[in-house]
Amino acid sequence: MMLFMVLPVLALVYLSWHFWVLLPVAKVWRLLVIVLGVGSFLLMFLNFGRRFDGLPLTVAQVCYEVSTSSIFILLYLVIVFLALDLGRLAHIVPPAWLCQNGYAAGAICVLIFGIFLYGNLHYKNKVRVELDLQTDKPLPRDYRVVMMSDLHIGYHNTRKELARWVDLVNAEQPDFILIAGDIIDGSMRPVLEERMAEEFLRLKAPVYACLGNHEYYAGSPEARQFYRDAGIHLLIDSTAVVDSAIVIVGRDDRTNKRRKPLDSLFAPEGTEKFSIVLDHQPHDLDRAEKVGIDFQLSGHTHRGQVWPISWITDRIYECSWGPYQRGTTRYYVSSGLGIWGGKFRIGTQSEYVVATLTSNEP
Repeated sequence: MMLFMVLPVLALVYLSWHFWVLLPVAKVWRLLVIVLGVGSFLLMFLNFGRRFDGLPLTVAQVCYEVSTSSIFILLYLVIVFLALDLGRLAHIVPPAWLCQNGYAAGAICVLIFGIFLYGNLHYKNKVRVELDLQTDKPLPRDYRVVMMSDLHIGYHNTRKELARWVDLVNAEQPDFILIAGDIIDGSMRPVLEERMAEEFLRLKAPVYACLGNHEYYAGSPEARQFYRDAGIHLLIDSTAVVDSAIVIVGRDDRTNKRRKPLDSLFAPEGTEKFSIVLDHQPHDLDRAEKVGIDFQLSGHTHRGQVWPISWITDRIYECSWGPYQRGTTRYYVSSGLGIWGGKFRIGTQSEYVVATLTSNEP
């Protein structure tokens, strides 16, 4: 934890020094640029303390966007300057490029702007992922299932954005909808003030969901009440049955260290039905395989949201994104329909899954 506190401070010092040396303007203007950059980053800590909840909604939304976006911009500026410093040490980049150079400063600004413009446009382009699920277990008919995770509705993913997502889902005409946690970003204030529950009520199919870690950040009791108001079947270490043929098991998030083990939620007679587990965080995937689950939907990772963080999540998790299989158990780890923080996708995608569930039995 200490490492995550120290690294941003070192990055801010490193970038502040570089901008002080690079910008060919008066000291007061250089100081202003540095103060604005550092201030944007520090603004994020007000969000962690729920201080944004006391601001007018529009102001809070801007503060959220600026503060959380600064994290990713900080990362990419460090990458750019590290590359330039390594080039200078290798005598590829002339030292004059990094000292009082307006052209270099302008080029860096254009590069960063271009990267994050692309990242924002890519985030807005929701990717439709098709998934074919076949089973030897009997089903009364074929099913179309829309699967999502990590909507993170709140200050940045507003009701207007949520309405667009609801339209996407309704267009698929699903038989039921699965959401693998983190519907809420962190504060209940914008969710309630914009009456976002009304958008979920427009969904034309039953919705089953589990809790994610962000529901605990938002306040689990308030989040649960919101789900009831939104008509969502919230499964917390509990099950639901669809057409007497499909059993859906929703696990509590592993934030709750006392959540029930999976084998206590899945009765032996449940093996006759096609079984789906909703578990927000894709840890301990072997447990679903041992119990004999047919399919598990998870999210949480966002696959790092931007490169090169995606490289880190790919190494932390057995599966950090996409389809996966252990034995006869299939998995899908979604990178999320929404996003936490700045609305940028670089090397990853915002997605929803449209699965077709069919039986091989005649």
